Amino acid sequence: MRRLPALGDAFAGDPGADRIVPPSGFTARLTQFTAAAMAFLAVFALALSLAAGRLADHWGEALARTATVRISAPEGQMATQTDAVLAVLATTPGIAGARLIPEDEQRALLAPWFGPDLPVESLPLPRLVEITETAEGMDAEALRLRLSGEAPGAVLDDHTRWRRPLVEAAGRLRLLGWLSIGLIGATMAAMIALSANAALAANARVIEVLRLVGARDTFIARAFVRRFTRRALEGAAIGTAAGMVAVAVLPGDGAGPGVLTGLGFRGLDWLLPLALPLIAAGVAFGATRLTAMRVLKGIT
Repeated sequence: MRRLPALGDAFAGDPGADRIVPPSGFTARLTQFTAAAMAFLAVFALALSLAAGRLADHWGEALARTATVRISAPEGQMATQTDAVLAVLATTPGIAGARLIPEDEQRALLAPWFGPDLPVESLPLPRLVEITETAEGMDAEALRLRLSGEAPGAVLDDHTRWRRPLVEAAGRLRLLGWLSIGLIGATMAAMIALSANAALAANARVIEVLRLVGARDTFIARAFVRRFTRRALEGAAIGTAAGMVAVAVLPGDGAGPGVLTGLGFRGLDWLLPLALPLIAAGVAFGATRLTAMRVLKGIT
């Protein structure tokens, strides 16, 4: 019964069988270069996907546990309504703390748009109260009803309209990273298949001679699978190492907030790129085996 080559045969097969494959030439260089380049890009795609996932979790958690009450009232009623809002918040379940934002902090928030010398005290700006929620959270609708009765000039903003687009954008960026990894794998499979096809075509006469002396197609295919899988493994290992070094020298989180400054691996995440050479070897094994069996059937 004919047995197709298995992945283990790529490393534990007959070492003499792969002598029919040219040890050098453009197919060897193309396979190794393709595997190295694709693995290098896959490291960055993986880092981007993980960073986007962390960013989505951070934005979702940070904005989900905070809210803001904006108080707009005539000058004579501002202090009264502010005290009423603070009193309501102090007795609302799910609120861990409420803090009235002072004028200097409001000035710092507005400075990027209006400059550092903005006379906040002379402008009819609303009062802002920052709310920190507990892990259980608060009932936003119930709080809005209470505020409308106690302080008509108070408006609750639970950051829902800001949180949802940010989390969705980060989630789509994470999905884009995984999609990029899939496209990189497909591109590598196509390039290795082309290289294997070229090597098989170049050795058509050698294959005919091997058949005449009794070699079976599975023996011949195993030789090509073994050589191309090893080339892909070596190239992917080099590309992965280079990619990990490049990611390691990128700016860390301390350089500023955002997905680009947080692009990298943390903790056990550094173990994930180590699987890329094995994945590349598996892709090369499958692509070469399918190509070899198809081409061998066409060689008479």
